[in-house]
Amino acid sequence: MTNKVVIIDYGSGNLRSAEKAFMRAALDANIAAEVVVSNDPADVLSADRVVLPGVGAYGDCMAGLTATNGMVEALETAVLTNKKPFLGICVGMQLLADEGHEHGTKKGLGWLRAVVDPIEPKDKSLKIPHMGWNQMTLSEAGATHPVAGILSTEDHAYFVHSYHMTLAGGDALLATVDYGEPLTAIIGRDNILGFQFHPEKSQAVGLALLTEFLRWQI
Repeated sequence: MTNKVVIIDYGSGNLRSAEKAFMRAALDANIAAEVVVSNDPADVLSADRVVLPGVGAYGDCMAGLTATNGMVEALETAVLTNKKPFLGICVGMQLLADEGHEHGTKKGLGWLRAVVDPIEPKDKSLKIPHMGWNQMTLSEAGATHPVAGILSTEDHAYFVHSYHMTLAGGDALLATVDYGEPLTAIIGRDNILGFQFHPEKSQAVGLALLTEFLRWQI
């Protein structure tokens, strides 16, 4: 049976890189997958797995998503009602929060009790954005998660972000990254997963995580 993986096109994100990374992960692992980049809500409703990428300002990304007619409703039906496996990448993960504080307060999707704030490291030698390879630390929940749990203590991923998600509770926190303080790197709850880093830029580690996302059974 072929997995239909829909990467949502709402004017934000490196969609072709994400598409190629998913196709490579499926090919290498011999997983039958149809990877579709689409701005059509009907594709989201018919998807087996849904991916929401995101690059840029929080408010701009949310505005682009809501401006795509019927997309938020299709997302909520596919992910919240039909429980399809979902992956948010970078700002696509941040949009799951209640609100973001970039250029004022902007409303998010509200799937997680969380806010998105500027990274303000106490160590002033640390530059913003947090950019480059960094090591992740799994939480207790992350260590047993079917996707995040494949990470080892030696694994690094590629980050580019100036804002970070703070969860109201710790149950959805799967991994952190240290940048002067622990920052949220991976979140997950039920059928929902989010990466702050870019798996498509994270070489073998990124491909391994995408492979497990394609295999993930809810």
